[in-house]
Amino acid sequence: DYYASRGLGDVYKRQVHSTHKTMYQRSDRKNERRIFTMNIPNKNELTRIYGEAEKSAARFQAVADHFAEIYHHDIAEFFTAPGRTEIIGNHTDHNGGRVIAGSIDMDTIGAAYPNNSSVIRITSEGYDKEVVVDINDLASVPKAQGTVSLVAGMVEAIQKFGFKVAGFDAYVTTNVIRAAGVSSSASFEMLVCSIINYFFNDGAMTYINYAKAGQYAENVYWLKASGLMDQLACAVGGPILLDFSDRENPKYEKVNFSFHDYDHHLVIVNTGKGHADLSEEYSEIPMEMKEAAKAAGAELLCETTLDKVLANMDKIDNDRAILRAIHFFKENERVERAAKAVEEKDGETVLKLLSESGKSSWELLQNCYPIKAYTEQKISVALALTDLFLEKLGKGICRIHGGGFAGVIMCVVPEEETENYVSYISEFAGKENVYPMNIRAVGAVHIEK
Repeated sequence: DYYASRGLGDVYKRQVHSTHKTMYQRSDRKNERRIFTMNIPNKNELTRIYGEAEKSAARFQAVADHFAEIYHHDIAEFFTAPGRTEIIGNHTDHNGGRVIAGSIDMDTIGAAYPNNSSVIRITSEGYDKEVVVDINDLASVPKAQGTVSLVAGMVEAIQKFGFKVAGFDAYVTTNVIRAAGVSSSASFEMLVCSIINYFFNDGAMTYINYAKAGQYAENVYWLKASGLMDQLACAVGGPILLDFSDRENPKYEKVNFSFHDYDHHLVIVNTGKGHADLSEEYSEIPMEMKEAAKAAGAELLCETTLDKVLANMDKIDNDRAILRAIHFFKENERVERAAKAVEEKDGETVLKLLSESGKSSWELLQNCYPIKAYTEQKISVALALTDLFLEKLGKGICRIHGGGFAGVIMCVVPEEETENYVSYISEFAGKENVYPMNIRAVGAVHIEK
């Protein structure tokens, strides 16, 4: 038995009671079902985070019940970490650019408590297999095996940064939609970081530490080329302006806006995953931008200027690299102008710049469909269909959302037309793939009881 072999005291044996529910019971009490009553977060805290307390309290009560049932603790602490939306600054972070991003009102939540061992145990709703990571045996954790690899990677990174990690039990659940460009994985990563920070480091870890731990886990243990934008947006919370020109120390600052300030609503549409392997398409964007930077005598585009790149075009054999470099510089300018427009409460300019950004992604960055599978253009079709809808209104914008090539678009639609747009685009994408959402102010945190 895994636990017995590590001398962890009472042996826990798994009994699967349904597809979505796994219960652990002590071996000497096989037939006893133990449920403890726990104090969940207070209503003032829930209202601060969610804008309401009734539905969110029910979520946390369910999490508390499952946590007690599975792990037999009679006490728990509660945590939340949101998903994120990229507002403007498409594919600029990896070359030292600027981005405005925001956390959203979909989140990953969890109940957790230390277990006085070296083992981290996490059960996720909807998954039969418990994640188990022995902090003293990280070398045995396989790479690129999903959640267990991420947890091991974060543990290793946090220890490398000089912080403490010890064993804990956790039960987590999420309503962050998967494979829809809103960073469900980064949301989970930031939740784990907040748990470790609260229990073992007295809050000494910063959001930069959180983000770098998540990035390390994705780069080293998940073998995925991830930047820091997703993690920082999930960790910090609210709309934030990010500057990645200092690779070791990215900067961020809060910006104060909501699409509702402009009488518009954010809607994310998942157009469906393409059949092509997109790894090469994604990696070619930073590689080609660096190719253009190299021609101008720099490593990253943030270290040079558009004029210098254009003066050295004869050294760049790849025309698309030139176009992508132009996108980078113009996109950085748009981010600065958008931040200023937000400060000046100029919603018309903000929306205009978002529209220009989307067109630049389509025409210059060229990440709306995979070039090697050009017949798969669900993003382009969804954008074209949305444009037809918005043209009749004379207002609202749409653009690609996130990495691109397949997946998700973002529509910012007048509030009074939100339901009509959802109904319209659902005919093509399916209502289950259309998500009206809001930006929330709170990032990855421990929730006071």
